[in-house]
Amino acid sequence: MKRVLSKLLSPQKIFILSFAVVILIGAILLWSPFSAGRGHISFVDALFMSASGVCVTGLAVLDIGKDFSFAGQIVTLVLLQIGGIGIITFSVVLFSLMGRGISFKGREIVQSTFLHTPRRDLFTIMKWVLSLTFVIEAVGTLLLFIRFSQDFSPGRAFYHAVYNAVSAFNNCGYSLFSDSLTAYRGDITVNLTIMGLVVLGGIGFIVLYEIISRFRGFQKKLSIHTKIVLLTTSILIMGGAVFFYLFEVNHILRDAPIGTQILVSFFHSIISRTCGFNTVDIGQLTNATILLMIILMFIGASPGSTGGGIKTTSFTLLLLMIWSRLKGQEEVNVFNRTVPGEVLTRTIAIIFASAFSITLITSILLIFGSESMLPPSNSRHFFVEYLFETVSAFGTVGLSMGITANMNDMQKLAIILMMFAGRVGPLTLAFSWYASKRGLTYAEESVMVG
Repeated sequence: MKRVLSKLLSPQKIFILSFAVVILIGAILLWSPFSAGRGHISFVDALFMSASGVCVTGLAVLDIGKDFSFAGQIVTLVLLQIGGIGIITFSVVLFSLMGRGISFKGREIVQSTFLHTPRRDLFTIMKWVLSLTFVIEAVGTLLLFIRFSQDFSPGRAFYHAVYNAVSAFNNCGYSLFSDSLTAYRGDITVNLTIMGLVVLGGIGFIVLYEIISRFRGFQKKLSIHTKIVLLTTSILIMGGAVFFYLFEVNHILRDAPIGTQILVSFFHSIISRTCGFNTVDIGQLTNATILLMIILMFIGASPGSTGGGIKTTSFTLLLLMIWSRLKGQEEVNVFNRTVPGEVLTRTIAIIFASAFSITLITSILLIFGSESMLPPSNSRHFFVEYLFETVSAFGTVGLSMGITANMNDMQKLAIILMMFAGRVGPLTLAFSWYASKRGLTYAEESVMVG
């Protein structure tokens, strides 16, 4: 039986099923009476909140601080921590500490999740990932506790600090505050701490490992992957902040002090790519800013991180491919290295699979929405709101223009599917069922394109 299951379950299927099982268990726990803070929680809402937590998305149909009891809030905290690091990672490290070896499939899953090239020191890196995660979250908790202790009792301040720090590093965006972090939009400590946690969680664990190894002298130079991630992330943060400021300086930022304007601009430039916190009302932003945020959400975080999206490396490789073709070059070169053709092919497939998934889910939201009975002139805004919601779910960002709680069950299920696909990757989701099926190779014949 074990051999049969081993043949049927490819590493991709195991990876996907691990998330699905945790989501289902989390939904059952959140659906249970002990998790409800007030009233009864429907199973669809419990499933939505569990999927959003495990997929570290942050979209919420319920108010975590009010609709869940303390036990329910702890369940969401555990779910987003497991979802951010990955149940497979916890399992691999736990089994290794118990003296049990890592299976070939387990090694392959972890390598494909966190590493750009296979390494022999896999177990060392996995232990380092978990240790670094808890250290960073502890530092973030301390900084937030110092600030929150000015507003709450020590116990409550510590609880808020832990929840927000873990949520930020895992790029989820769940918060116990009903208005997220809008009350702290001008607070330097809260903003810088949350931004730092989100960036560290979003650049990828292997990038953090290489940077620290390089700093300590254990590694002579950074990999091409790490260089691309750091450069792209820096450009997106700076560019996003500049455009956010320009688009909103005469609107939502108009009456704020210059220091708050800068904080809000950088905060949402970083948050828009991967995490669902907000310090301003997203529904009140200009159309230009909404478009900017959709682009940033689509790009997302970096591979091997706790974030979603097509990833920063895919975005950069796409631009490099376009630039190479414009110059008449077949190869894509970066930092004096040539990117393998199979990586470029996978990049294109990821981007188009992602765009197709977003189009499909947005269409479902529009078709099954109750606003379809309204005149087009009165319901036009739903298109932008649904598109924003779908891209946010795909990028596991968690930002919303305020329609999440008002969706019907069919729409919620569609968003759950989008969050799941965004976390595991739409291409991985499709590839898992066809990886073992090889097609025939026929004679080539050209086709006109362009």
